[in-house]
Amino acid sequence: MAGFRILVHSGAKVHSERTDNLAAALTVLERHARRLEDGASVAGEGGTLMRRLEPVQLVVGRVELRGPGRVRAGVDVRGDGSAEAYTGRLRRRLVEQEEDESPYEALRRELSR
Repeated sequence: MAGFRILVHSGAKVHSERTDNLAAALTVLERHARRLEDGASVAGEGGTLMRRLEPVQLVVGRVELRGPGRVRAGVDVRGDGSAEAYTGRLRRRLVEQEEDESPYEALRRELSR
């Protein structure tokens, strides 16, 4: 089936959805990532015997987008509720946000090129 697949990773759970076009896929991706952002509240880990990891360093959820033409992109949701957009699969490249731009708008801009 051609189209776009959205994978939502939250802890050990994985949920998958399919859409026919990129615009719908990005809307679904944003909806799921914002839901993960709302539930993200993680304390830091480690400290005495291992390196201390702050909530912003911990990924608590990931929403991936896979599509035709080797489209691979997504959003990582951090433990403090922040989000970062990326492209690629094995070699992920952070999508730089412009001033007053959300990670979702930055991802839309990047994938519309």
